[in-house]
Amino acid sequence: MTAPVTEAVRRRVTVRGTVQGVGFRPFVHRLATDLALAGFVSNTASGVLIEVEGPPDGIARFCDRLATQPPPLAAVIGVGVEDLPVTGADDAFTIRSTDRSPGRTLLPPDTAACDDCLRELADPADRRHRHPFVTCTHCGPRFTIATGMPYDRAVTTMTGFPMCPACAREYGDPGDRRFHAQPVACPDCGPRLRLVPAAGSGVRPARDADAPAVARALLTAGRIVAVKGLGGYHLACDAMNARAVDTLRARKERGGKPFAVMCADLDAVRRVAVPSPAELAALTSPRRPIVLLRRRARQNPLAPGICPGSPHLGVMLPYTPLHTLLFGLPGDPPGPRVLVMTSGNRSGEPIVTDDEEALTRLAGLADAWLAHDRPIASPCDDSLLRVRPDGTEQVLRRSRGYVPRPLRLPVAVRPALAVGGDLKNALCVGEGDQAWFGPHIGDMGELTTLAAARRAESQMRRLTGVSPELVAADRHPGYHSARWARRRAAQLPGRTPVFVQHHHAHIASAMAEHSLVGTTPVIGVAFDGTGYGDDGTVWGGEILLADYAGFRRFARLTPAPLPGGDAGVANPCRLALARLWAAGVRWDPDLPCVTACPPEELTLLERQLARGVACVATSSMGRLFDAVSSLAGVCHRARYEAQAALELEAAAASAWDADGSAYTFGIAAGAFDPAPVLSALVADLRRGTPAPVLAARFHRGVARAVTEFCLRARQDVGLGTVALSGGVFANALLEEECARLLGGAGFTVLRHGEVPPNDGGLALGQLVVAAHERQEE
Repeated sequence: MTAPVTEAVRRRVTVRGTVQGVGFRPFVHRLATDLALAGFVSNTASGVLIEVEGPPDGIARFCDRLATQPPPLAAVIGVGVEDLPVTGADDAFTIRSTDRSPGRTLLPPDTAACDDCLRELADPADRRHRHPFVTCTHCGPRFTIATGMPYDRAVTTMTGFPMCPACAREYGDPGDRRFHAQPVACPDCGPRLRLVPAAGSGVRPARDADAPAVARALLTAGRIVAVKGLGGYHLACDAMNARAVDTLRARKERGGKPFAVMCADLDAVRRVAVPSPAELAALTSPRRPIVLLRRRARQNPLAPGICPGSPHLGVMLPYTPLHTLLFGLPGDPPGPRVLVMTSGNRSGEPIVTDDEEALTRLAGLADAWLAHDRPIASPCDDSLLRVRPDGTEQVLRRSRGYVPRPLRLPVAVRPALAVGGDLKNALCVGEGDQAWFGPHIGDMGELTTLAAARRAESQMRRLTGVSPELVAADRHPGYHSARWARRRAAQLPGRTPVFVQHHHAHIASAMAEHSLVGTTPVIGVAFDGTGYGDDGTVWGGEILLADYAGFRRFARLTPAPLPGGDAGVANPCRLALARLWAAGVRWDPDLPCVTACPPEELTLLERQLARGVACVATSSMGRLFDAVSSLAGVCHRARYEAQAALELEAAAASAWDADGSAYTFGIAAGAFDPAPVLSALVADLRRGTPAPVLAARFHRGVARAVTEFCLRARQDVGLGTVALSGGVFANALLEEECARLLGGAGFTVLRHGEVPPNDGGLALGQLVVAAHERQEE
């Protein structure tokens, strides 16, 4: 008996998400061919379009595997399927050219070189042996070379490098892993390296394969080399050479701020740090971020100047073939195994990307430049994160490896631009249920940084297709970002910016990251250094009852004068004296913060506080941490942002398990007063209590005060969800203790993950608050 013939069916399948530039079409081609299906696949401006025809069971398997087994770098967020009339096609499945009709698709972030490409790099028999730009559909640059969408070679910075016949064959072969890999190249047709010496350095220039070898020799000799990476230049030196590290620190005027390092491999990582399995997983992920690791305390070969005063070390692994060549392949002369890799810029300026600009802006910093002729379309600094004890990640700087990956929004928004704040600036665009952060830009005090922000916004509009109808910014009237927002909004007819209160934006960013729809308020704990308050004072120690529509200030840290305003932040000893003055505690000469100030400075400060000259009231928790750092004798003068608080956290960590007691804040309606904490700390000082114990007791005291006010809020208004946001919650000890106490009290605790808790995440909160406000009008 003859088996019945199964009738064929035809389906149109549309796939949305990060599905271009990741090998999705060849994956679809192989899948359909394996299942003996007919049809075609094509890129569109909205994603990937597939028409497929064949037996129903084969079509079902095809659709299932399409969503569940995509290529490594793909991120499928939606699959639509509709029936079509059967055409009777029995020809081979094909890959069609890109459909350029209007729409939106998602561009993948840059990723680290894959193992297959690194094997080719090290194989003398491979035609890409020592090729510093070896890449395929599973790795390499995407965001930093794209100039438009849909993502094709013609709209990347590779357009100036015509493919040789061998590369063209790979590019056009659906069975090759370089099929439509837009950056594909080889030594015959790709970008070229060059090493440019500084004038008078005595260094010889070099090109192509010789350039990394000369650069490695320079690094071995203690010289500083500017290295062009995926998203900009780094300044590199041997991290084990104390003289080289000190020279780089002096040239860059970096003060005592820690340097990040790049280790050649995991063995080198383990020589300088003590990584956990979860931290190793983060280090080796395709994103290759900088990961904060516990520094190895004994027999650490790093130069002392790498991270003075910090128990943590920012570590990353090589993520480009050029980095691998810089460390050397088997058989190469030995070179440094750990390199300082710090952003290629001067203090306060954005990262340098242009080659000619690098020669001028980095002059005097570098002894040589290791450059190449592939342009960088989008600057993109390294991302930074820490891994919590439970294995979750907290991103502190969201840039390379993450941008431009979208975030799903819990509320639909009109096309909008949020410009963030003036510190750790990163802008955000959004439309519908998606938002896209731009790369980390930095602090907005320089014309070069403002220009970088404008370029970043233009690039994000091109790559996402978002045409903003409204602009959101911080309410601070003096912010450069707010002034830019006014100018940008003026280009939209009849529009003015939506100004969002700083700490409301922090809490809204945490709510949006956790997909809260915002119909029920949360208890928002917003702790940071500076934020413009609705009363014209500096806020930063706030407990808010907030949703996207608005907020109520439920409690705050009792204010104290901030002498000198923002300029006074560099002097924690003055902040300590101001806090003591507000608490009614005498400036006795045995207190560390008093001895840190010369007599004439004490006299001037006392007059300033008594008369209220150049003093603004602040409820900032960040400034209280600075003050306690000086009062405990840890840090009196800060040479970089948050130094005093970071060193106070490090001191507390060293005594965390040795002392479980806590200082007690004064608790009153709407305020928690640090005066009892300061008095108790002074008494402990005079009893000879070590600074680490003082620091630990302070951290625990803050966490207990937070819990007390959250319990009061729950009792008063019945809320059970707490959002922790603001730069102070980059403090691992404080965040963990708050989460532990709040969780033990039955609260749901929202902590930041992919969105930074500091001002780098501010724009997301601005976006959802502003969009909600305009929709309510």
